[in-house]
Amino acid sequence: MNAVRRRRDRYVGRMVMCAALIATVTGCSTTVAGTALPRTASRTIDVSGISDPALDRSLPAALLLPPEKFPASYPAVTLPPSAVAQAAPDLAGIPVGAKVEPPGCLPLPQNYGPDETAMAVGTSEDGRATISVEVVVPAPTLPELRKHLGECSEVDATDSGVTATVTTVAAPEPLPPMGGVRTVAYTRTVVSGDDRRLVQSMETRGAQLGDARVLVTYMTFDRREVDRDALDIVFHNAVVYAFGD
Repeated sequence: MNAVRRRRDRYVGRMVMCAALIATVTGCSTTVAGTALPRTASRTIDVSGISDPALDRSLPAALLLPPEKFPASYPAVTLPPSAVAQAAPDLAGIPVGAKVEPPGCLPLPQNYGPDETAMAVGTSEDGRATISVEVVVPAPTLPELRKHLGECSEVDATDSGVTATVTTVAAPEPLPPMGGVRTVAYTRTVVSGDDRRLVQSMETRGAQLGDARVLVTYMTFDRREVDRDALDIVFHNAVVYAFGD
């Protein structure tokens, strides 16, 4: 069980490492300092995975919802690239390098570097839940994602001697905030430990335009009810910011 607790604590640390410093002027704040990208600037970027030379920012970062657009009850930060590379894979519930059963059910390939993935995380006021926004460019098509999730609805993943069962269930697709955007939704639970008491619960909503994808995930470890009002707000804001006029 100690190994399981370490896995949980490591995951929580990754997701909130910057949020814990949100009220300070040191640590992660030096990484995310600067002026938020104006809405008009994000609209002028071709959704093709290429950096915008005028902004000198990779496209995922340019499309990412700024922390100030999260609900006040979920103060947020933009994760630096080193934290993204650790936190983003954990949202799949399967650690990098884990062995999975059935074979072929590793997460779809993704480059977690800043040229293809950006991420912001808001943490609840009591620190027991997070809402993450992840932007991936380029991303596989939504039909490809749905096919993978359907074929890998239950996966046993073993990492560092701990086996977790990852269960993914399709959910009703949310209405897109604008035309041309396709959506997807699913819930995911990760159950691990000898007594199967450690449960990581996630509810994810996604939107895609071209090869750019926005994923918004509510995550908790204590089986609490999903704050769907906050999830609705963040999903709407994140999609409109990335793809709106």
